[in-house]
Amino acid sequence: MNALVILAIILLLSMLFVGGRTGLRSFAALFLNFGVLFLMLFFMTNPEVNPIVVTFGASILVGCISLFFTNEVNSKTVLAFVSTLLVTGCMLLFIIYFSETMMIQGFGEEEADSLSGLSLYIGVDFMKVGASVIIVSTIGAILDVAISITSSIHELNKHNSMLRTKELASAGMHVGRDILGADANTLFFAFFGGHLALLLWFKDLQYSIGDIVNSKVFSSELLLILCAGIGVALVIPIASWMSAWYLVKDLSTKRNN
Repeated sequence: MNALVILAIILLLSMLFVGGRTGLRSFAALFLNFGVLFLMLFFMTNPEVNPIVVTFGASILVGCISLFFTNEVNSKTVLAFVSTLLVTGCMLLFIIYFSETMMIQGFGEEEADSLSGLSLYIGVDFMKVGASVIIVSTIGAILDVAISITSSIHELNKHNSMLRTKELASAGMHVGRDILGADANTLFFAFFGGHLALLLWFKDLQYSIGDIVNSKVFSSELLLILCAGIGVALVIPIASWMSAWYLVKDLSTKRNN
């Protein structure tokens, strides 16, 4: 049996064991998200379509699948979804601006051999494609933190409904600080592990630190890490205060009725 099939079966069994029906939906969500990304790539190859607009639409679909399909529609997932959209919308302009400023579009010297003999006139704006890559790469981390914060605050409110808005938001911020440190390290090691061979190649080519930092490959990945970190940092207070305000208002409405 193919090794990938065996690993997929092990993943499915693990998710079923830990999450039950939710784990099964999470496993199915992986393939649905893959389909969304495939369609996104299909539309991005059309020169008349803005890749950033397509990516933002794909991010909305990924958020719906990851939150509503996996965890069903409830106050936790809705608040996490709204928080993610707000942060992604704020980060969109930020990502576009710095993508243009750092000029990460195009190919670097390291890719010259692979591209030799190929036509580069394919009608695609590589700056927008680079910005789209950053958006897709950050949406997962933002979604993860958003649902973690909203779930924590809902669970806290469930056990102590007398807490006020400020107290619930403060608790969410405390949880978020722990998540922020872990996610920052996760993003860094994901980059380092994914580009370990490239970094070793840079060393063999005797690149200086300045050459490495200013290379397109390194700068684009560094921009990705920084943008993802900023997105994670922004979603923590937004998700915390939105969840706290909603829960206190909802409880007040129920008492008045």
